This record gives sequence, structure tokens and C-alpha cells, in this order.
Amino acid sequence: MIAVLVVLALVAALFGLPLFLVLAFIALISFAAQDIASPAVVIEMLRLASSPMLVAIPLFTFAGAIFAEGGAPRRLVALSRELLGWLPGGLSLVGLLTCALFTAFTGASGVTIVAVGGLMLPALVKAGYPQRYSLGLVTTSGSLGLLFPPSLPLILYAYVAGVNVDELFLAGIGPGFLLILLLGLYGARRGTSAGVPASRPDRRRAMAAVREAAWEIPLPFLVLGGIYSGRITITEAASLTALYALVAEVVIYRDVSIRKIPQIVQASMILVAGILVILAAAFGFTNYLVDAEVPMTILDWMRGAFASKWTFLLALNCFLLIVGSLMDIFSALIVVVPLIVPIAQDYGVNLTHLGIIFLTNLEIGYSTPPVGLNLFISSYRFNRSIGELYRASLPWIGIMLVALALVTYLPGISLFLVEAVRGGGSP
Repeated sequence: MIAVLVVLALVAALFGLPLFLVLAFIALISFAAQDIASPAVVIEMLRLASSPMLVAIPLFTFAGAIFAEGGAPRRLVALSRELLGWLPGGLSLVGLLTCALFTAFTGASGVTIVAVGGLMLPALVKAGYPQRYSLGLVTTSGSLGLLFPPSLPLILYAYVAGVNVDELFLAGIGPGFLLILLLGLYGARRGTSAGVPASRPDRRRAMAAVREAAWEIPLPFLVLGGIYSGRITITEAASLTALYALVAEVVIYRDVSIRKIPQIVQASMILVAGILVILAAAFGFTNYLVDAEVPMTILDWMRGAFASKWTFLLALNCFLLIVGSLMDIFSALIVVVPLIVPIAQDYGVNLTHLGIIFLTNLEIGYSTPPVGLNLFISSYRFNRSIGELYRASLPWIGIMLVALALVTYLPGISLFLVEAVRGGGSP
């Protein structure tokens, strides 16, 4: 009977039943089958409510929504173009850096494609870049900033895996810039081969762009500098970011009307509520899996299937690429991480490094056929067929896979800043 109910729940999920209901239902009936009257989901909700780190999630989400609603995308594109447009393939680099920065603060790939991609695509085509190349750039770059602090997925992974969020913030910087570097080199090559002229540097225009974006520029330095100097906690950094965004966009730039604030709060908190409910339901389900020793069973199987840490990481990457193309990043973090962590620990994988591997895979999965979320958002935003976007994204995905291999098998890329801050201690 229990098996039938589980199958029915999974079938219902295929027809649109929300994931948190599926997980909560499976957890409750599984505990009931063992005659355990455990209010697992309720207990996990209470634990979530008492976690100080999760206060940062709604505050960073609200700040990102304010920036997305205001003129920040336009100002950041203009600033990046004036500072970097003179380089070979400079406009490509402008798009990559702007998308990465914007996604880091909004935590939403779709918002970046709509807000920044809508500005970058016509600019790239007008400059002489091929249409397919330009579509691939704005589609795959929508998720490019997920490794940069204060990205919401970084905070969620730190909470679920039980690692230090400050160290995870540091660990994402090296791999994040590696991705931008490799993609930027590809952009420079394509721009040169297409005969796209680099713009001439203009000091006056550059200074005007700096003045216009004067209130966006200091924010990353204030937030990260405050965290790593030890003067503020991540919760205080989130509060500062939300207040800063509110003052900058509503009071100084006046891009956002005070009357729109309730709507922005409502939209952003609906997203946060969905994440927290899924988190509680998934943890309830994970509690059952742990009680049933499912992770240990999987671990025993993997020990026989994969003899070394390196073959395990290869299999893990293949698995996560599939997960990333089928599930949204928040669901994947909440459902898969608790199962992977004990297995990775048995193979001696550093959990901070594991987090970067995990998020890099999911970042790529956003643009991976057949159902990567970026593909559908880009198709809707730019009125292009999914097949056209598949073809446009493949070269970019190939480069990102090279970066993934480097990040996976060269842990120092992720951990060198962590080790430096620790004073050279072992990870």
C-alpha cells in the first residue's frame, strides 16, 4: 500500500503537483509505515525558523528584486561597456561580467536574461556579432553569477551541507572568474573573426558612466569587505544590502516608486516562502532516508562501483548535469545535497569544494538541453525556437564543461583563497 501511494505521489508530480507536497507526503507516509508518529516536516520548519543564517535569504532576495526593478541593469551595462569595450571582444566581456554581477545579487537566472539580456542582445547584434553567438551568450550567461557572493544558492548549500558560508563565498570567487575568463577568451576570438571593431576608450564617457553608477559600484566591496574583515555577519550584510538597495533605487535614483515596494516585497517573499517550504519538506524526507539507512546503501554500492575519488567525481558530475537540466536549482540543492554529502565525505572530498562542484554543474544545467530553464526563458524573451537556442548554447556549454573539469580535478582553484584566509591551514 505504501509503495502504491509513493508511486501515485510521483505520478502527481509529473502532472504538476508542487514538489514540497510530494516530499512531505512521502516523508509522512514513510514514517507512518514504520509506526513512527513523527511530525518531521513540522520539526524541520521549527528548526528553519530558529536558524539565524536563513534571515539573510529574504533580505538578499528583496535587495535583488529592488535592483532588478530599477535602472541597475542599464547602468551596469553602460559602465562595463565604457571600461571594457575597447578590448578585443570587449562587448562580450561586458555581457559576461554584467550578467554575473547581476545574478550574484538577484540569485535568479531568469531575471538576468530578461533585464540584462534584453539590453545586451541588440547591442551585440548591432556591433556585428553573429546572431546565434549573441543568443548563446545571453542565454548561458543568465546563470553565470551563481558562484559569486552573496548568491542565494551559495547560502542555501552552506546551510544544507553544514559548511561555513564565509568560506563558501571565498571558494566561489576563483571558479567564477575562471568561467568568465574562458568564456571571455572565446568571445574575443569570435569577435575578432567576425571583424567586430573594438570601441575607442573615451575618458569623459567613462567618467560619466562611473558617476551614474556611483551607488552600485561600492556595494560588493562594502558587503564582502564587511564580512571578511569580521566587522559584520552575513545576516548584517544582508540587512545592509537591502537597506542600501532601497535607498539607492527609491530615494537617490528614484527608479522605483515607493508605491511599488509592497508589490516587490510580495513577489520576492513568495519566492522565499516557496524555498523555505520545500526546504522543510525535503529535510523531513531526508530524515526518513537517514533512518532507513538509504545513504549507507548507496555508499556501499558506490564503493564497489567507483574505486577512487576521481571516478566518483566523474560520475557525480554526470549525475548533477542531468539533475541540473531537470530540476530548478533550489529543489536540487535541498533534495540532492543531503544524500551526496555523506558519500562525498567517505571519498575524502572537501565539502566546500563539493559545493562549488555542485553549483557549477547546476549553473551549466540551466542551459543544458532538453529542459534547461534558461533555454525556455530565453525562448520566451527573444521569441526564438528552442531548437535554435539549443544550437546557440552548445559552444558555450562546451567551454563551461572544460571549466567544470578544471574546478573538479584542481581543488586549489576553489580552496586557495580559503587556505589563504585560514593562514595556510589544510582544507
